[in-house]
Amino acid sequence: MSVRPQLRVLDFTRVLAGPVCTMLLGDYGADVIKVERPVRGDDTRHWGPPWAGSGAARLSAYFFCVNRNKRSLTLDLQQSEGRALARRLALQSDVLIENFRVGQMAGWGLDYESLARDHQGLVFCSISGYGQKGPRAHEPGYDSVIQAQSGLMAITGEADGEPVKIGVALSDVITGLYATTAIQAALLQRERSGRGQYVDVALFDSQLAALVNIASNALIDDSEPGRYGNAHPSIVPYQTFAAADRAFSLAVGNDRQFARLCAFIGRKELATDPRFADNPSRVKNREALIPQLATAFGSQPAQHWIDAALAAGIPAGPINTVGEALADPQVAARGLVQEVTLSDGSTAPLVGPVAQLSAEPSAIRHAPPTLGQHTEEVLRERLRMDDGAIGALRRRGIV
Repeated sequence: MSVRPQLRVLDFTRVLAGPVCTMLLGDYGADVIKVERPVRGDDTRHWGPPWAGSGAARLSAYFFCVNRNKRSLTLDLQQSEGRALARRLALQSDVLIENFRVGQMAGWGLDYESLARDHQGLVFCSISGYGQKGPRAHEPGYDSVIQAQSGLMAITGEADGEPVKIGVALSDVITGLYATTAIQAALLQRERSGRGQYVDVALFDSQLAALVNIASNALIDDSEPGRYGNAHPSIVPYQTFAAADRAFSLAVGNDRQFARLCAFIGRKELATDPRFADNPSRVKNREALIPQLATAFGSQPAQHWIDAALAAGIPAGPINTVGEALADPQVAARGLVQEVTLSDGSTAPLVGPVAQLSAEPSAIRHAPPTLGQHTEEVLRERLRMDDGAIGALRRRGIV
């Protein structure tokens, strides 16, 4: 039985969207070489506190979360020798991913067209704020601005409050996921054709697509979606409620579940009331229904209602803090939080791979690297350089 060679990924990305993508490819078994500028590296290395490790092994929690399963190589792309080394590495790689400003890779002679002439099988992915064409292509794109421009902020927050952003850089994360699947699709196509291709993924496009039913509603109904706080525009009741001790979340997805809900809160008549008998009616008459449900839920602690809902087959759960969520027994059962060993021998907890594959399980093979931790290793292994040649590069500040 032949063993398929490990996929080689050359990673020129930094901050979040690109590193999410390359981390996932690393989780699935790829050998990811993260190319970073000497001395400073990825900007997120400095986005602390908090920190994991200490001294030379210290890593910001931000960098730590999306850079496992990668090897770090420092390379100065401002120098011609650095670009020449990058080209040699690119011509040995299956996938190259970058998120520099539009046109930067071409200025260095490291763009897809330049590399594909000598490496037709290369899959080259560019991640940017607005894509490689269009009137905004040359604008910088950061998550908070993308959330604002894409309409996500306009639908997030209380109905009578200000638009607000999601509490995590969701546009970046979604873009990283889209980029990962697009790269995998390009690799599958290469299996058939023998040729790679160029993949163009934008934060703005990704976030618009991630509006899913909200964007569809706006296109089909030609109306402007509003904000519903913790409620749902198209399903009722599907929101948070205040119980006697704390709030909880309830998601009633169909009319059968609504009837069961009415039964266990002691309000069976609501299920047969023409105003609430089906979901379109409940959406239309939510202002009449929700206060009646709220009154019922205020009579008992949250856990009482969560247990009753789950017994009736209705999704419900507490509104956890992040710490409470990480401490949930389900997290331990799934092995989602893992301990990794840093370069100084200390350990730190890390949310690990999500997808659990039976044949080739995803695993944390490498802890997030210190800056340039694998420079000499990569140069020896990939470019067959000896100590003298590597030392000369270091003295000239190229690595």
